[in-house]
Amino acid sequence: MTRIMGLDLGEKRVGVAVSDPMGWTAQGVDVLRRDHPDWLDRLARLIEDYEVEALVVGLPRNMDGSIGAKGEACRQLGRELEERFQIPVELWDERLSTVAVERTLIDADLSRRKRRKVVDRMAASWILQGYLEARRRNRDE
Repeated sequence: MTRIMGLDLGEKRVGVAVSDPMGWTAQGVDVLRRDHPDWLDRLARLIEDYEVEALVVGLPRNMDGSIGAKGEACRQLGRELEERFQIPVELWDERLSTVAVERTLIDADLSRRKRRKVVDRMAASWILQGYLEARRRNRDE
């Protein structure tokens, strides 16, 4: 079985999640700082360590479904990742993923400081879990 990696691309940080080998569940594994010069090398190590065979990149869309500047930046980075790592990259609608994760963490009564430490990783898990569930539904149809 293969693992899939989910990425929540922010301007400052990248949340990283991976699937289990069966492709059922997503777990957050890391947060990479984009201002760190070797963040892509760290991502490469994670891809290798987890034997990842595909990436799912969160695609921010406007509420009307259109793609703005942030979405275009994610598309471009997706193309660059596909070229660099030579594995398929799929874009996945991430509308409201960070909002949903924040709400979950607030409901869990986590302080703002603790939320900041986990929100990117959880958003990546949210994105990847949505992708895995949709893929499973499509296979079952």
